[in-house]
Amino acid sequence: MSAPLALLELRADADVVAARQLARQVAEGVGAEGQDVVRFATAVSEIARNAVRYAGGGRIEFDVEAGPGGQAVVARVSDRGPGIPHLDDVLDGRYVSRTGMGMGIVGTRRLMDRFDLRSVPGEGTTVQMAKRLPRTAPPVDERVRARVAAELARLHPPDPVDELARQNAELAGALAEVRVRQEEMAVLNQELEDTNRGVVALYAELDQRVEQLRRANALRAQFMSYMSHEFRTPLDSILALSGLLLDRVDGELTDEQEKQVGFVRRSARDLLNMVDDLLDTARVDAGKLTVYPVEFHAADLFSALRATLRPLLTGETTQLVFDDASALPPLRTDESKLAQVLRNLVSNALKFTEAGEVRVAARVADDDTVAFTVADTGVGIAPEDQDRIFEDFAQVDGSLQRRRRGTGLGLPLSRKLAELLGGSLTLESEPGRGSTFTLVVPREYRGADTPEPSAEERHEGG
Repeated sequence: MSAPLALLELRADADVVAARQLARQVAEGVGAEGQDVVRFATAVSEIARNAVRYAGGGRIEFDVEAGPGGQAVVARVSDRGPGIPHLDDVLDGRYVSRTGMGMGIVGTRRLMDRFDLRSVPGEGTTVQMAKRLPRTAPPVDERVRARVAAELARLHPPDPVDELARQNAELAGALAEVRVRQEEMAVLNQELEDTNRGVVALYAELDQRVEQLRRANALRAQFMSYMSHEFRTPLDSILALSGLLLDRVDGELTDEQEKQVGFVRRSARDLLNMVDDLLDTARVDAGKLTVYPVEFHAADLFSALRATLRPLLTGETTQLVFDDASALPPLRTDESKLAQVLRNLVSNALKFTEAGEVRVAARVADDDTVAFTVADTGVGIAPEDQDRIFEDFAQVDGSLQRRRRGTGLGLPLSRKLAELLGGSLTLESEPGRGSTFTLVVPREYRGADTPEPSAEERHEGG
């Protein structure tokens, strides 16, 4: 082990002054800067004063250590005195002697980056403390150690008056630095106060906007509900009257008349479906759509959907295929809402599939969920549009889409209904290669128990 950079015996108060001067010179010699030099010298002089005053003397060794945190200048002050009573209380700041020893040790520890104190009653005390050097300081190798040792050897015994003057200058510099820090803190506190006021004002404005949006959404839902109810009666009348005409109740129709009445009936049915979508969307947004779970089998659901969706096939170029679902276990959820989602998905797929097939399938996803898929060979959906189609009233550009536009509510409503049932609706699609919608729902609805639906609710639920 190499010898320390410097060593000083402590015998009298004058040696405390010498310890401070030596500590300053060692710290500056190995690369410490500014206030770190002052802090190191102050800490060394305080512990040296304790060794002289309470132990009758001791010694100080100075050195440099390298560790994971970088280089550090180290001072080791040891004595053979009586030790420090109440050591734990002293280190915790709970004990201060009449001469202020406890306060000095606690204050010194705050100045250092590392501070270790060991004291044995009747055997003495050893304090080892270190201050990290800046990362820009050169490595303290043998050449640097020799240079520092040579500089220390040329030191003259300190003049107490000069040392006191220098200490006063250092204290004045420290006070000036503290004052600058206080001014900076005052500016920062003012900026924080201004920022806090701005944040409070922003939160108040956001709360106001949220309340406005809540009211607007409630009015929107109320308007859509009223409008839907008002539209339903004349549309039901149109459907009934057109049905009577097509059944020849009032006499025969020409081929052209039958064709035109058929257009009227299909348009009225499409408009009624749009009204139903508007009404259900308003109810979901208002939190007023209730789930009525019942037990049923997917195979029976597919059979009913097959019968209701067959009329949507307008030619022989597109096939609607339902895979066998008889092996699936029974489900207990809202059958009408699940059917509504699948109807929306199938009708949407048929609308944008001019040739090929639309295939509906179901499988057990895991022990608790069932996955329904509606896959088509249609035009597909571009990646940038795949999130947008689930937004209310969103429309996707394209020649086929422009010819077959809807309300833009079917897919958003389907996803909302899927989430209402405790599930999810996702999409995989590639332009020109078709789309696959996957509806995953729990086999058993996990929501609260609900009453049986009324006749009106059964009718409006689909």
